[in-house]
Amino acid sequence: MRKVRADGYAEFAAARAGHLYRSACLLTAGDTYLAEDLVQETFGRLYVNWGRVSRASNPAGYAQTVLTRTFLTHQRRRSSTERATAVLPDVPVPSAGADVTMRLTLVEALAQLAPKDRAVVVLRYWEDRSIEETAGAMNVSSAAVRTRCVRALARLRTLLGEELGEYATR
Repeated sequence: MRKVRADGYAEFAAARAGHLYRSACLLTAGDTYLAEDLVQETFGRLYVNWGRVSRASNPAGYAQTVLTRTFLTHQRRRSSTERATAVLPDVPVPSAGADVTMRLTLVEALAQLAPKDRAVVVLRYWEDRSIEETAGAMNVSSAAVRTRCVRALARLRTLLGEELGEYATR
């Protein structure tokens, strides 16, 4: 029985790892090391509760919710704002056909948003979740999600300027 459970978890983790990592990178505004830590902690929490999670109607949504709440918990800690400055971070390798400048500009703009605003933008527009799903993942009301969306998108328009402001028009 345990082998079957472990195999199911391993299959789920392999299938969702890339998606959770991309979401975590957006939540952390490009901090790939923190994103890896968040995904690892998410998978650890999922493993502990895998019996319940595997019976859920949407285990992928559950995993995304755990990732978002793990990120928000991390942001509340005092040490989450500490940054090492002696060593420069790795430079990302651009993928074929990617507009690297625009991607970096968007990630920098996301980094300037408050953590909860960033989480709302990522969940609503990157993950394409509904207002209710986003509210559930963040453990806030639907009205709070709507308010944060409006404010976060207005802030992004300001940060991106005229030429990229069209990407924050929703």
